Formats: sequence, structure tokens, C-alpha cells
Amino acid sequence: MKLSEIKNILEKTNSIAFQLPNGQLVPKHFHVTEVGKITKHFIDCGGTVRNEEVVNFQLWSADDYNHRLHPEKLLHIIELSEKTLGIGGDLDIEVEYQGETIGKFGLEYNGENFLLTTKQTDCLAKDNCGIPAEKPKVRLSNLNNEPCCEPGGNCC
Repeated sequence: MKLSEIKNILEKTNSIAFQLPNGQLVPKHFHVTEVGKITKHFIDCGGTVRNEEVVNFQLWSADDYNHRLHPEKLLHIIELSEKTLGIGGDLDIEVEYQGETIGKFGLEYNGENFLLTTKQTDCLAKDNCGIPAEKPKVRLSNLNNEPCCEPGGNCC
């Protein structure tokens, strides 16, 4: 989800709920403790220098069970972050949330809840690493049309 998308949603909704990939909701008394711009400058295993930028939201739950973050408050925090941190462009959002360890999630919206989506690591230089772009799919029925385990068969 892009930053502009969440801002549009927050302008039109009355409440905020975040749902984890397992279907559980982040407790309703969560806080957004950080909104920031994360810049990652790195070199991949193929030697290509890369830059990535995302907007990062950090969610946190405390024991203040009566706390509720309202859409207009989160919108204000986002707009203040854009101005103060110079967040330009329409960056993707990454969400951090504390489980057994800090998890990083993508963000989507299903019309009711913001969905924390799983993220995966990946090799960005598959061609340099000798990794095929996609594993070839083979139909077992096409491998061998000869009967197997019969005299003169092709199974042993």
C-alpha cells in the first residue's frame, strides 16, 4: 500500500484496525509509536548497488486499554512526518509489529481492516547466481510412457 492510499482511507473511515496474517487483530489500544522514512542502501549478491525507501509505521501495545487511535490523529501524524522528514514521492508502507520478535509486514486494506501482509526475502540477482527464474514444471505422466516393473520395463 502506498502512503497516498492510507491517507485517502483515513479521510473516509471512522476507526482503525490492523489484522495480522493469522487473522488476529492487533489490540484496539495499539499506538503508532513511529512514522518514519527508511532508506536502505545496499549491494546485492550480483554486485548491483541499490537504494530502497519505504515509509515505516511501528505499532505497539501497552497496558493503557482505554487508548484508541482515531483516523484523524494518524492522518495528522503522517502529514507531520511528511513535512518534518521530507517524505516525498508516494512510497510503499512497511509496518513493524512486536510478536515473538519484531516482524516486518506489508500493508493492504480489505474495506474494513488494514491487513498486515507477510513479506519474503528474495535474491535480486538470480541471473548472476545461477538460479533459474522459475523452476521448470514437469508432468510426471510425460516422463516415461513405458510400463514400469514389468519384464523389460524401465524402472530399475
